[in-house]
Amino acid sequence: MKLFETLEKRLKKENNFVTDNGELKKWVVINKAQNFDARLIELLLDSKELKEKFFVDVKGTSASSAQALVFNQNLFVQFLEQKNYLNDSYTQYKNKVGLTIDGKYLKQRNEVALVWPFKDCVLEGGQSREEDKREEIFFNEILAQDEITQLLEPKVLTNAKVYDKDGEQKFKSFTRDAELNKKRGLPENTITDNLIIKGNNLLALHSLKKEFAGKVKLIYIDPPYNTGGDKNIFSYNNTFNHSSWLTFIKNRLESAKEFLTNDGFICIAIDHYELFYLGEVADEVFGRENRIAVVTVVHNPKGRNQAKFFSENSEFMLVYAKNINQANFNQVAIDEEVLASFNLEDQKGRYRYENYIRARTVWSRQNRPKNWYPIYVSKDLKDITSEKKKGYFELFPTTDSGDFSWKNIKKSFDDLNIDNYFKAEKEGDKIHLYHKYYEQQVFKNVWTDKKYQSEFHGTNLLKSIIGKNNFSYPKSLFAVIDVAKIMTKPGDIVMDFFGGSGTSMHAILELNINQDIKRQFITVEQLDEHIDVMLKRSKNIISVSKEPFTYLELKKYNQTFIEQIEEAKDSKDLLKIWEQMKAKSFLNYNVDIKKQEEHIEEFKQLKLAQQKEHLIELLDKNQLYVNLSSINDKDFEVSKEEKQVTNDFYQIKKV
Repeated sequence: MKLFETLEKRLKKENNFVTDNGELKKWVVINKAQNFDARLIELLLDSKELKEKFFVDVKGTSASSAQALVFNQNLFVQFLEQKNYLNDSYTQYKNKVGLTIDGKYLKQRNEVALVWPFKDCVLEGGQSREEDKREEIFFNEILAQDEITQLLEPKVLTNAKVYDKDGEQKFKSFTRDAELNKKRGLPENTITDNLIIKGNNLLALHSLKKEFAGKVKLIYIDPPYNTGGDKNIFSYNNTFNHSSWLTFIKNRLESAKEFLTNDGFICIAIDHYELFYLGEVADEVFGRENRIAVVTVVHNPKGRNQAKFFSENSEFMLVYAKNINQANFNQVAIDEEVLASFNLEDQKGRYRYENYIRARTVWSRQNRPKNWYPIYVSKDLKDITSEKKKGYFELFPTTDSGDFSWKNIKKSFDDLNIDNYFKAEKEGDKIHLYHKYYEQQVFKNVWTDKKYQSEFHGTNLLKSIIGKNNFSYPKSLFAVIDVAKIMTKPGDIVMDFFGGSGTSMHAILELNINQDIKRQFITVEQLDEHIDVMLKRSKNIISVSKEPFTYLELKKYNQTFIEQIEEAKDSKDLLKIWEQMKAKSFLNYNVDIKKQEEHIEEFKQLKLAQQKEHLIELLDKNQLYVNLSSINDKDFEVSKEEKQVTNDFYQIKKV
């Protein structure tokens, strides 16, 4: 223990070996050791204890002979590995999932317990179909804290650019509109740009956290349904193992919760395959008491003709509040017929006139005596008051069916009686009193309107915008528009970290048309095909909305090699990639390059899919993207432009 403390103290003198939280990057140190890094060796040699432990004197140390010290690389790596015992890795469990009780397996006890092994783990990958082709990587939240810290550390940003009505523009800096943020009730230095971020969404969320935690009013996501979807269309990984899917979702929902305002909402689209399990996970993350509804959306009235049992014509939307005691829906109408009835408008919004008498049995004069009082109307019908005036008509809430009550008590009537809130009309020999009823409706938990049909307002709409494409089942634009109308106001931030074809982005831009204060969108997407569709779609929308957005990516490192491996056509391509990996990638610390080379002929005999799987397994998954703490590490070759956009985003001042 003392030796390790000495080693840790020495290594922390090098900034590139330390996280922002002051923890030692053991995985980086091991990689440096494998490459005989000069700075690492220098640090070790400066300590007598470490020099004696990890260096071998091959020629003797007498005064008459020269001292030649050789770095015992294997011993050093073994020391770190033994110290950790792969305690920072889920792999000590990966081959031992089974029936246990108190951690002992059936062969050790006569009692049985069913254990779900992934509940307290982070699933590193799994969003894309490409990631589905390699072994799923789990990290235990207790045992793998160091690896999880590195995995979820904020990332370096790259390839920033701005898109506006004139096309692609060079990125200069992020906009932080202090005046707008003051109106939104947010810190003055909050980024106000619309954002599209490319990268693994779990890692992107952790990179966005410092800037947007606690500021997002609505999160709308349409995650993979885990139904074993059509492999011929590009989409997310839709063939998870069940427990893997639950871990995948839970990790992201836990992170999403941190972004919501106290009065914020999250809406999650899903079908029946994982509905009950998603509900259990969401209840755990957001609290069962904060579950508002499970909304049924009829998105395909025709159903599926090939169904063996029921023909599915609907899916679901789980709605949760961050805090149900602080959350409120807006007073808006989303049904076309209801909305059309509000045919008048003033500075407060759209309205219609309704009778001020509440003619219901429970609102009878006897049941509501405080709501029974006279209202006086002048002969020209222009002056309406609760004060008795000579020559005025005296009105009571009476109909042919009996005595009822006004909708408000007298004091409330007086408070409302401004700005022509009431009007009187003479109909025959009777005077009727009406009041302004502003846009609103009671929202049902079954949505059947034709505008929610995904074929016409999702698939066909997308086709009309970008032409022929094979995107899988985009949501109806109006489903997302109505969710945003109900749950957000102008100036609010809306997030979607399963960006897909860009439906959420499109919905927010549509809502922003003719609005002085705009809603802001943040969209995260990983797949190249989805990003391509989204950018094509945005060009059409921006020509109408005139709203720009900023595009940026998480800077890849080992992720680049994974993508090259997946795209390789044959073994020849893979061998070229292997040469690049040896020179530039970060390999797992236990990879012996010499042994890999010795068995290269055996590698060539494998099937192409097995070769790809093997090469991907050699890569260090903690290094898929470049961590912010490594921005100045020369090994990652972070450019001046990348440093500029990264420092600007995280508001890091130059030293």
